Amino acid sequence: MPDTAHSAAAFPATSKAKHIRVWDLPVRLFHWLLVVTILIAFLSSEEESALAPWHIPAGWIAAVLIAFRLVWGFVGGEHARLADFLKPGRIGHHLARLFSGKPERSIGHNALGGVAIVALLGTVAGIVYTGATMQGDAGEELHETLSNILLGLIALHVIAVIAMSVLTKDNLIRAFVTGRKRADQYPGIANARPPASVAIPIAAVAMGSAAYGITLIDPVAFVPGAHAEAGEAGGGEAGEDGDD
Repeated sequence: MPDTAHSAAAFPATSKAKHIRVWDLPVRLFHWLLVVTILIAFLSSEEESALAPWHIPAGWIAAVLIAFRLVWGFVGGEHARLADFLKPGRIGHHLARLFSGKPERSIGHNALGGVAIVALLGTVAGIVYTGATMQGDAGEELHETLSNILLGLIALHVIAVIAMSVLTKDNLIRAFVTGRKRADQYPGIANARPPASVAIPIAAVAMGSAAYGITLIDPVAFVPGAHAEAGEAGGGEAGEDGDD
């Protein structure tokens, strides 16, 4: 198989570059939907926020998205698959090239990018779990701690993406919007293999199963404001009982 890492200095850009397909549409939709979901979750974390009714639904939607990504890591397009980017043995080489001033382009996620994906998704999963199951001050404190860790990971991820885009002259953000990269920067690299023929049905079943399982835990999981209304109703009933 051809080497997918290339020196940034070895292949100068040209104005008439053709493109190669790298990221399939479902993995790109997942990425940006998770970005929006996390943003809503943070903006709705305060009770005074106009988005507060969406806080819990946003968390559960993130859980469904994670279920999709795990399945897509086995049946998705070539560079969306876990086996394509979870390569811890490549981290040392990647760092050595980076610190030597000769960073390598990677047609898919580089070695550190793979670690970042695991860390980000794992932290989001931890936030959803603590928000859904843990009660009291200790549970709330852990939930907030994980949320702050996620903010730090996101900041680090964004900085790394921008830095690698500049250092390698490979616009990583644009690639995750269009799904394509410039072919002149990756000579000899073909279009990514598409998702498996049964990928969409399998992913749909996984997401549907996740959503159904969530509603068994929380019947109003995806209804904005339902938990606040239930709390107010419970408080009102308690008050009425106290007046009797």
